[in-house]
This record gives sequence, structure tokens and C-alpha cells, in this order.
Amino acid sequence: MAINIESENPWLGNTTGGLSGPAIKPVALERVFRCYKKVKIPIVGMGGIKSARDVIEFLMAGAAAVQIGTWNFRDPYTYEAIAKELGGFMDKRGYKTIKDLVGIAHPQS
Repeated sequence: MAINIESENPWLGNTTGGLSGPAIKPVALERVFRCYKKVKIPIVGMGGIKSARDVIEFLMAGAAAVQIGTWNFRDPYTYEAIAKELGGFMDKRGYKTIKDLVGIAHPQS
């Protein structure tokens, strides 16, 4: 929440907003990690993703796909940079597909 001290009203028309961007990433990442072993459907990771490193973390936690939200307002070309960096990371590490990364941060049982 934020209040406009000049108008003496909340800045947002809905009074309060949600938590987004980098502040929510640790919570979102933990939720993806926790859900991965509990559900049999694809998980879409979202929350604070702004770089290829963030994408990789969500994939390794168990996300099958990711969504980039708030960062688009700051850099509408972020997709291109992320795709290029993600491809370089995968090539360097020998990953053939995104599926190779999904859930690998989980201990093997």
C-alpha cells in the first residue's frame, strides 16, 4: 500500500496491491519447489523473474514454464536477453532441452 499525502488517499484505486517483483521471488520459488513433488501437473513459476538466472532457478525447483511480469514494465526486451543467456547456459552445461532442467534441484530418492 502507498498513500498520496497530497490527496490524502491511497495511490491505488483498489486501496492495496499485491506483492510482486523481486520481493516475492524467494516465496514463489519455495512454493514451486514444495509443489513439485506433490502435484502431477505442470507448474508455471512466477514472481520476481527478471533474468535467465531466475528462470533457471524456477526450472530447477520444478517449474515447467515461467512467466515474466513486473520486469516487462522496466525492460520490454527482457525476453530476448533471457532466451539468449538461457541458451548459452544450457549449451555450456550440456542440457539439450528445458525438460532437462525441470526439478533437478530436488534430492534424488
